Amino acid sequence: MTEEGPTPAASASLWERDEEVAAVERAIDTLRADQSSSGSLLVFRGEAGLGKTALLTETRRIAEARGCTVWSARGGETLRSVPFNVVRQLLQPALVSLMPEEAREYLGDWYDIAGPALGVTDPGERQPDPQGVCDGLVAAVRRLARRDWPLVLVIDDAHWADQETLRWLAAFAERLDDLSVLLVVARRPGDVTGDSARHLDAVAAAAGGPVATLSALTPDATAGLTRATLGAHADAPFCREVWAVTGGNPYETVELLAKVQDSELEPVEAQACELRALNRSARGGGLVARLEGLGIEATRFAWAAAILGTGISVDLVAKLATMGRDDAVRCAELLRNARILTDPDPAVVPADDGDLEFVHPLIATAVYNSIPDALRTAMHGIAAQVVADSGLGAAMASRHLLQVHPDDDEELVEQLREAAREHVAVGAPDAARRCLERALREPPRPETHARVLYELGCATLLTAPATTVDHLQSALAMPGLDGAERVDAVFRLSQALLHNDQLEDAVRTVEAEAARLGPGPAQLRLQAVQYMWEGIHAGEASSPGRSERLAALAATCTGRDNSERALLILRGFDAMTHGENAEIVVELSDRALVNGRLAPGLGWTDTEWGLEILMMLASSYTYTDRLDRAESMFTEALRTYESAGWSGGHLALAHAFLGFAHRRRGRLREAESTLRESLRIAERVGRGLPLYWSATCNLVDTLLARGHVDEAWEIAEQYGFAPPYPSTIVLPDPQSVRGRLLLAVGRTQDAVNELEAAEKAATARGHHNPVMVPWALDLARALAVSDPVRAAQLASDARRRAERFGTDTAIGEALRCAAALETGQRAVRLLSQAVTYLESSPCQYEHAAARVEYGIAARSVAEINRGLALARSCGADGLVAQARDVLETGRGLR
Repeated sequence: MTEEGPTPAASASLWERDEEVAAVERAIDTLRADQSSSGSLLVFRGEAGLGKTALLTETRRIAEARGCTVWSARGGETLRSVPFNVVRQLLQPALVSLMPEEAREYLGDWYDIAGPALGVTDPGERQPDPQGVCDGLVAAVRRLARRDWPLVLVIDDAHWADQETLRWLAAFAERLDDLSVLLVVARRPGDVTGDSARHLDAVAAAAGGPVATLSALTPDATAGLTRATLGAHADAPFCREVWAVTGGNPYETVELLAKVQDSELEPVEAQACELRALNRSARGGGLVARLEGLGIEATRFAWAAAILGTGISVDLVAKLATMGRDDAVRCAELLRNARILTDPDPAVVPADDGDLEFVHPLIATAVYNSIPDALRTAMHGIAAQVVADSGLGAAMASRHLLQVHPDDDEELVEQLREAAREHVAVGAPDAARRCLERALREPPRPETHARVLYELGCATLLTAPATTVDHLQSALAMPGLDGAERVDAVFRLSQALLHNDQLEDAVRTVEAEAARLGPGPAQLRLQAVQYMWEGIHAGEASSPGRSERLAALAATCTGRDNSERALLILRGFDAMTHGENAEIVVELSDRALVNGRLAPGLGWTDTEWGLEILMMLASSYTYTDRLDRAESMFTEALRTYESAGWSGGHLALAHAFLGFAHRRRGRLREAESTLRESLRIAERVGRGLPLYWSATCNLVDTLLARGHVDEAWEIAEQYGFAPPYPSTIVLPDPQSVRGRLLLAVGRTQDAVNELEAAEKAATARGHHNPVMVPWALDLARALAVSDPVRAAQLASDARRRAERFGTDTAIGEALRCAAALETGQRAVRLLSQAVTYLESSPCQYEHAAARVEYGIAARSVAEINRGLALARSCGADGLVAQARDVLETGRGLR
């Protein structure tokens, strides 16, 4: 670039930014052209002082000049521990313009989920799911954005945004395709690690192109800026030295040129030697020395402003710096004149966000770091009190408390515990974790230490199960947790062990605690939890006599409380897995309900028991052909989690099990759609978890039923649907499903090996329900040619077990398998019987398959057409193709 460029010195940071400004203009023009167009994202990256903020300011100017609404926010170096800080800033203009009832109308179902995080409503009684809050914030921005189109969202210093905002930003950036909005983000390279770095990388990836990286000014541009500021008479050697001293950094160049003007230095070669000294006074130690030159009171005022970081009002700073208001006003003016503080731009900073801000984050950092360590710590302690006294709450004060040195202060421990409770209530468990970890370093008094560890374990349960295990084990090893609180801690510890794939440890933990307690409700609850974890364990064998002990304990239960109801559910599930008569299973399951509904305290979002017990209940209904009840429960789970904003693992499981119910009923299209959504959510939560297996296994099973074999194989390959299998039971049985998949793709011997492994595992567990673990039916078909004797024995055993279980589906499927091993009239008779049973079954896909097979065996066009109609209604494309092929061939049909 030549020396041509913006003439005002204020536009210095836009020198050599023609390409970036042009990209902004194109994006804004595209946005304004069509409200139905996809959204777009621009990311600008550059080191400190390279003009990111100036570029975003120009973005705002261009957007507003072209009729756009602009919402803006920025991260703060000392504010990264304040959850939702940046997204609150961003939405503040929209929220302030709405009355509470209008905000509720715009946000709809998300109001109670995202509202507490945004500070527009009080938290509810339920602990929110962090992923649900993130999704709620995405929905909130999307709904508000439609009202204010064309809308430009501007986020500066994203590297300093809080983790909760970055999580939202990554999710929002990925969903811009169907929302006409322009998102512009500026950040420094580096400066973040861990989850924050991952979220920023996701934002950059969502931009769909290379991130614009800002570079330093060239010597020519620096010369042009120097002459635009100091006059055309600035000579070339002087201009060259300005560039050499500043490295072409726009911010440092502007500051240096301001110093040249203040010192009335002549911009000629003879004076160029003075530039380095002037530059030192504008940064780092030189800046600090310049600040000290303004006097001790001005220095104290600047320190206090740096401690506050945001909301820098003269009155708050005066309280923190312990000075009168008149002195504070005078100091503020001194610091303005010294280009250390400035008045915020009202178009960028909300009106209630303070009277002052630092001229540049580099200055704020230099001032903050210049405060002596001991004094800085003490000032944070005072700032916490000032913030609390201002009515901003314990959560806002906590960022200061986190900086205070441990000093055995029980009051500080209580303040941090209160802040943690506030963070958890709005869906920010990581912020709560930081507060409680800091409280432990104080340390707490012996009588409260265990409770702090317990609260920390509760805060990290959903996000860090391994860490939760450590905290809760430590809490239980010391005095302080008694009664119901201790029982709850043991239960949560067992949940954390389960989520950390330590199921055997979970069982032993509750078993040991139950043995320590005397007979009563607490012991009964832990016994039920022990049986629950054992019931979902997919290990080689169950503990000897477990089913007999569970049956004996459940026989004493009438369903008078939730512990007894849980034991009835567990006994019913155990009976179902073992293939006992289905009527017994249903009778036990029904006794666990209250007037046909879940009892209070035993709901989908109640934390006393968790969702596993309810999934076991609904699964028992699923496999006993009570699909209406099962589907109703799974649908209720889905609605409950969506309305509560639980959009992580719980929602993924709800979709998976609802898809499972659709699959059993024969609604294969609906099942596939629901299961793909489950897998999408599960992918977001994390691979390898039991819920991930539930989504993948059910989707593979459904695609096989539809006849989409290649697609089923692709899903299995893409999502790792192969051994080793998880430590918890997955429904349907993944080994049986994988064996069927291998058969479908022609890998018969691999299928036989997989199904024999499924046989071994099921036998060791005593799982003899031929519908829940259908390995025998597929293995018999696989061995029909190579080992017909064993195949016949397998089919006979499966039929015997199906008749013992007694459902129409189980018996019908066993008859279909037996028919597959026969020919002629024997096969026709068996298929006729299968059709009779499956007509009465709610499982329409199995009925359709039996109809088609019966029609083909009997050579009946009418029966094939009946099967074809059923197959079409189910979405079973493979069955449809099979029936059509036979009908089109027509040989031997009547």
